[in-house]
Amino acid sequence: MNYPNSLKLYNIYDYEINNSQNVFFISLFVILGSNSCFAQDPFPKPLVGDEGGFVSIFDGETLTDWEGDSLYWRVENGTIVGEVTPETILERNTFLIWRGGTTGDFELKLEYKVSDQGNSGINYRSFEVAGVPFALKGYQCDIDGQGEWTGQNYEERGRQFLALRGEIAKVDNQQKVFEIGTVGDKTALLKFIKKDDWNECHIIVRGNTLIHIINNQIMSVVIDDDTLNRKNDGLLGMQVHVGPPMKIEYRNIRMKKF
Repeated sequence: MNYPNSLKLYNIYDYEINNSQNVFFISLFVILGSNSCFAQDPFPKPLVGDEGGFVSIFDGETLTDWEGDSLYWRVENGTIVGEVTPETILERNTFLIWRGGTTGDFELKLEYKVSDQGNSGINYRSFEVAGVPFALKGYQCDIDGQGEWTGQNYEERGRQFLALRGEIAKVDNQQKVFEIGTVGDKTALLKFIKKDDWNECHIIVRGNTLIHIINNQIMSVVIDDDTLNRKNDGLLGMQVHVGPPMKIEYRNIRMKKF
């Protein structure tokens, strides 16, 4: 065996084994190496500056590669703005859809700010609803100004609540959802969410595992074992929700695909 130059081989002692025909010598060696070769931290450390492989999908100036109803969506001061006014009250939810690709196995990072009465969400692995312009059906990382739903996993126009904030949930083949663990109390997790300010959202989707993180705190985890209804790919979109006048802003949107 060839050892790296940084390793040193030390013979501690020899064993001599005798039998009727042969004499065997077995040497016991201890390999001592530099910390750079085999050293490993005993516990995970916080990952800082993990931007490798992420690509911006919003240029900060236009809605190139995005499509939605211009009555509700615009670009302003480097952000995507979704706004409902007293004159433009919605009859149904509407989405700004990213046309630059799809979301299979991926990670998404962005910042958002929502008004006090706002209700929005980030849909992924979703598909368009026939005959309904700019409507999506699929997984959603929920966002709202009151903090009632933020961070949960809600399937728009589908199986609905897959995991409330704080839950680790599993969906079975009968569309039944079970809480199998927790990442914290739903109310207590609100302390990680900033009100009337910018929040960092990180969505991790690999296979049938869906993780929602806000400001470095896991908010919900779904393991979707419902092979009939789960989706492995689909569209990305941002939502403005029916209800009172509201405003949602998104910026610094970047994605990494696997």
